[in-house]
Amino acid sequence: MLGQMEEAAEKPSMYSPLTLAYMGDCVYEVYVRAHLVATGNFSSNKLHRQAMQYVSAKAQSEFMNVLEPFLTDDEEAIYKRGRNAKSATVPKNADLMDYRRATGLEALMGWLYLSGRQERIDEIMTILLKEKRGI
Repeated sequence: MLGQMEEAAEKPSMYSPLTLAYMGDCVYEVYVRAHLVATGNFSSNKLHRQAMQYVSAKAQSEFMNVLEPFLTDDEEAIYKRGRNAKSATVPKNADLMDYRRATGLEALMGWLYLSGRQERIDEIMTILLKEKRGI
């Protein structure tokens, strides 16, 4: 498994944007869950309801409004690849534009993760988590 991750880090831009988004969805959700758990020992039901404020397509789309000015040219290109990717399905409860922007954010997170850019993921998630708290 570790060998596969090292190999992936050599060519993360070669993955399709939807594959990057698949990976990025996991990375993003782990950060959100860790953040919520750090706020207190709540029931899993309450944690799940709180997480939806961060992980829904609408929330992720809104976060992109905050994040876009902080993106490098490479990051913006990956975000746009993810945003413009044609998915076979669209969730019933999501606006198409919100869904695409959320996919772009997830693709960016996946690309950063596979590139081994943990510090940059930390920076981006700090920006987004501060935005949600209104700091």
